[in-house]
Amino acid sequence: MKKNNRRIAETQMYKALLTMKTEDEIRRFLEDLCSITEIMAMEQRFEVAKLLSEGLIYNAIMEKTGASSAIISRVNRSLQYGAGGYALAFQRLEETSED
Repeated sequence: MKKNNRRIAETQMYKALLTMKTEDEIRRFLEDLCSITEIMAMEQRFEVAKLLSEGLIYNAIMEKTGASSAIISRVNRSLQYGAGGYALAFQRLEETSED
């Protein structure tokens, strides 16, 4: 796929995600888009990020999630130097739980 066409496809996928209105709709979309293994890996990384942001240490996270130290390290780098997506998601989840 050419670079410009790839960018259009990415944009359409992100816009498609934004059209989902419920957790069930998002789950169904992701089940069609990703393999079960990919979904499980994303769920694990999100849980690792949550636990890291709560201050848990690597060993506790490994025990709790089954994630390898390499995965935990990768997620930690994303938390520290990434695009801020995890922090935004945690903030939005906290805001919705306050309602």
